[in-house]
Formats: sequence, C-alpha cells, structure tokens
Amino acid sequence: MIAIGVDIGGTGIKSALVDTASGELVSERLRTLTAGGSPGHIAAALAEQLTRLGSDGPIGIGFPGVVKDGVVFTSAHVDDEWQGMDFRAAMRDAAGRDVVVLNDADAAGLAECRFGAARDVPGVMLMLTLGTGIGSAMFVDGSLVPNLELGHIEVRGKEGEVRAAASVRERKKLSWEEWAERVNEYLDHVDRLVWPDLIVLGGGVTKNAERFLHLLEARPPIEIARLENRAGIVGAAMRAAEGRS
Repeated sequence: MIAIGVDIGGTGIKSALVDTASGELVSERLRTLTAGGSPGHIAAALAEQLTRLGSDGPIGIGFPGVVKDGVVFTSAHVDDEWQGMDFRAAMRDAAGRDVVVLNDADAAGLAECRFGAARDVPGVMLMLTLGTGIGSAMFVDGSLVPNLELGHIEVRGKEGEVRAAASVRERKKLSWEEWAERVNEYLDHVDRLVWPDLIVLGGGVTKNAERFLHLLEARPPIEIARLENRAGIVGAAMRAAEGRS
C-alpha cells in the first residue's frame, strides 16, 4: 500500500509517499521549517504538503510529544497550544479523511523494527532520536510500549535532552568529543532505567555517524538507524496503512 508519512519535529515538518511493503519513499521528501509552530501554523504547512504529494492514500503523522487516541498531551518543542488538542480530529477535518497520529519516536522505532537495525531483534530495543530534543521509543520483542519520554529524565539536575540533544552540540558549539561525553552520560542513565538489549540511534545527526559513533560507550550494543532520518516518515505511513493509532 502507498501511504503518506508525516514527521513533525521541533524545527520542521517532513513528509513523503511511502511504499509500506518495502519501506521505500516513492516521492520526493518535502520539508517545511516550522520552528516552535502553533497548531494553525503547522496545520497550514501540512495541508500544503499534502496537496503537493497529491495522494488519496491513508495519512500517518508522527508528533513530538505524548499522543493518546489522537489527543496531544505534551509538546516540549512546539507551541503549548497543542496540549489537549484532538489533533487527529482536526487533521481529519482538514484532510477530509481519517488520519492516524502517534508519537514521532514511536513511528521511527516501528520502521526500524520492520525494515532497519532492529529487525527480528528479540528482547528490549530502545530507539533514541537525537535532534531538537531526544525522542525515545521502547519495543519488547517487537511490540511497542508507547509514549516513553526518556528525553526528560534528569541528568546533573537538568533534563537529559537539555544536555545531550543534537541541537545542544550545535548551539553550544561543542566538539564531537565533548558532545559524545554528554551522550554517554545520558545513555548510562537510560540504561540503568530500562536495561535495553539494543539501542538504535536516529535523527538528523545520524548523517554524521562516522564523526561520533566510535566515541559512544554503553553496556548494550548501539546501532545507527538504517533508515536514517526517514524512519519517522516510514513508521507513520506504516501505522496509517494498518489503520490504527
């Protein structure tokens, strides 16, 4: 099935048509900057992208926060106006068809479990997306435990993502070695909480994996997302094709 996958992040929206049988993008990947966007701003940008994609297939949307039954409960890197909003209903009205909405890291993890680094991996897999913040998703024998917000655990008196997100390296002009030290400390805290058998790292920073992967140290093995920054789009489309949030 061809479905539309949408990945809403803290700095922009990405979308594409996805062949959900193969995990391949079958259109160009669209991207619109929406840093800190309000619901109206993001909905307008998303509507424009859907028009450009021109498909009547099902729509899946990954959102950077806790989402339950289409309702947004947290919005760490977008406008607070999102909280309490029935995003699924709003987008259904705007698109004229059913829409599936889920946490963005959950979407990325779904894609990696089916097509990527966690395919057929037993036990506990932890997906961490390093971007504007740190998204997290946990799978047990391939089954999703939704809305796991490990980016907000405390490290040195601050939320982990405030110290170790990819955006922090850029903003503070940290060297890769300095940033990797922060990531290692964060990974140690996470490991002590959930004891994963595998950690998969995703997000935009993965395009520079050769700069930092060898600097990371953790008890479980660490893999880079094979779908790289496409994973969120693919996973959202997969969930839409299945017809469930």
